[in-house]
Amino acid sequence: MAIKEIERKPLSLAEKTYLPQIVSGLKITLKNIFRPTITLQYPEERPEIPENYRGVPTLVKDPNGREKCVSCQLCEFVCPPKAIRITPGELDGEGENAHVEKGPQEFEVNMLRCIYCGYCQEVCPEEAIWLQDVFSASGYTREELVYKKDKLYELGGTLPDNHYKWDKKKSAEEAGNAH
Repeated sequence: MAIKEIERKPLSLAEKTYLPQIVSGLKITLKNIFRPTITLQYPEERPEIPENYRGVPTLVKDPNGREKCVSCQLCEFVCPPKAIRITPGELDGEGENAHVEKGPQEFEVNMLRCIYCGYCQEVCPEEAIWLQDVFSASGYTREELVYKKDKLYELGGTLPDNHYKWDKKKSAEEAGNAH
């Protein structure tokens, strides 16, 4: 099989001196010099956060300040990178939470592993996990980025709850006497 050689046309004087390439590069540079800057000065200026943004997963409390999490561990099982770890604990059978069987003794979210997928919020039956619009999780050590239960409640705060899941259900007798 014979290989056919292709003849190149000779370069012109402008092509030999690279003038067209230099001029096109300068044209792009001059066009960008006179554009307004779009750089944000980060800590002082924050970008607009979209409405459906999935940020840091946090734990929230109900309007009465009670924990919503019942340690069902669905969020732990559904988490693709296994960033959530829950240790369920027994609750005392007295007081306002007497009808609740268990709650989280320990709750950790490893932000180094979290991929902000939002599965934990979607699967939570008690609406205890919410993805907040916090987008910068930083720390000096790896341990600082493993958020414990206290830190998760601090970031999450209290959200309004229209379901009042934690309020003890009235028995049929109490409901009949109330009318």
